[in-house]
Amino acid sequence: MKLEIKNLDGKKVGDVTLDDAVFGAEVNEHLLWEVVKMQRANRRAGTHSTLRRDEVRGGGKKPFKQKGTGNARQGSIRAPHYVGGGSVFGPKPRDYSYSMPKKAVASALRSVLSLRAKESKIVVVDGLKLGGIKTKKVADAFSKLGTKSALFVDARNADFEKSARNHAHVKFLASEGLNVYDVLDHETLVLSSGALSEIEKRLKPHSDGKSIAAKKTATKAAAKPKATKKAGGAA
Repeated sequence: MKLEIKNLDGKKVGDVTLDDAVFGAEVNEHLLWEVVKMQRANRRAGTHSTLRRDEVRGGGKKPFKQKGTGNARQGSIRAPHYVGGGSVFGPKPRDYSYSMPKKAVASALRSVLSLRAKESKIVVVDGLKLGGIKTKKVADAFSKLGTKSALFVDARNADFEKSARNHAHVKFLASEGLNVYDVLDHETLVLSSGALSEIEKRLKPHSDGKSIAAKKTATKAAAKPKATKKAGGAA
């Protein structure tokens, strides 16, 4: 797929061809759902905490004597069936995070990039240099896109990142932080030419079907020394 390279003013400055191995892959909606579910779970704080019976203040004294009142026996007014009593199966702090295979996450990234390419929702720019923290320049560039929301991706760019923070419909990510959730959460994906090259290099599958990220993981695993058993036994 061939796209125009534009500057922040919206003027054409060149052309670029997207790699079909990354931007022309099959769109796997179920895999996208799996990765988004994982990302949302990993972002949960998990700090919810209800009070159990032994944690509610008060209720240390028996409310009335055991026999002779005609009422059912009670040991505390903080029992779960009392108003203001403790919770039985309420949530406690926990960690919701989990991980997926790196090859699956890389495949999901190729899938979501291919989806945006098919929708013609990818814009390539020559760079995102602002010459300072200037939200007005970000707003002007966004208005020229004619979209509801935009995700800008470049190499680490502190000026653009800080400028975009003050715009409700713009988000900036470094190229290594590109993820499925944020791409789906924004209508248009804006890539700098440098970020585009880096993304294609990182996500392009090789002849063995593995991306560079997956190969690095396999290399690290192979480099680990194997544990050897000590020779010895009963005499």
